[in-house]
Amino acid sequence: MKFQHTPVLLKETIEGLNIKEDGIYVDGTIGGAGHSIEIVKRLTSGRLIGIDQDLNAIKKAEEVLKDHMGKVTLVHDNYANIEGILSELNIDKVDGILLDIGVSSHQLDSRERGFSYQKDAPLDMRMDKTKDFTAKDVVNKYSQEELERIIWEYGEERWAKRIAEFIVRERKKKPIETTLQLVDIIKKAIPQKVRMEGGHPAKRTFQAIRIEVNRELDVLRESIPIMCRLLNSKGRICIITFHSLEDRIVKDSFKELSKECVCPPDFPICVCDKKKEINIITKKPIVPTKKEIDQNPRSKSSKLRIAERV
Repeated sequence: MKFQHTPVLLKETIEGLNIKEDGIYVDGTIGGAGHSIEIVKRLTSGRLIGIDQDLNAIKKAEEVLKDHMGKVTLVHDNYANIEGILSELNIDKVDGILLDIGVSSHQLDSRERGFSYQKDAPLDMRMDKTKDFTAKDVVNKYSQEELERIIWEYGEERWAKRIAEFIVRERKKKPIETTLQLVDIIKKAIPQKVRMEGGHPAKRTFQAIRIEVNRELDVLRESIPIMCRLLNSKGRICIITFHSLEDRIVKDSFKELSKECVCPPDFPICVCDKKKEINIITKKPIVPTKKEIDQNPRSKSSKLRIAERV
């Protein structure tokens, strides 16, 4: 299958990065290189470092950026390792960092990757296929309590307890190995009346398992402070998220990094030595226009937050 991924909030992101023609920029989730191609077009003596844990994305980026490869370095890795990646490239600081969080259209549409609840495939959901841990491990090896926790926390699924119970009951009969096997179990766990009300009944559970397999929220939470400290003064970080859990992490991380002091309010003087690290550019997240949503329905839930290094 061709790697097709329409970049969301493209104009807003490129403007938000405030690109300098001689700057160094990192696209930590290069995907189909839709954002990256617009970054490199604006560079003369500058450089783009493109990172992705999906080898298919790296191959697609090579194709899209083939006319600009003199200004590009592509790295097959997780953006969580950005500090080490830049160190190996002898880069201390950069002028901009972009993250487009979540699963790509290509990953959703590739049946064999096991991300989709609408196509039958082995339970996989790995963004990095070189890793051993898969969705099958989560579904068949986690305790009922662990399953309930991740489905509730990462999927915000109110039927998490019943879904976890049904998964454990069914896997005692035989291992759960495919996406549609799991979908069938989820449907049985959720009352029919509820299933008729909203979207696909398996959407939230699949989201939760995918987040667990790839440690998406932990990686995001741990990486934001590191990335902000890798920025030059006035360097920008742009983060696009697709659901409330991710957006909350970005919002809270930016807020913490923008504080001058974290001492209790009744302290007469500051003793915490906390220094303000960033200015928040977007007090509220930037969301797609109606026109963009009409052209690309998958952009509907996207939010862009931008911060600038002090």
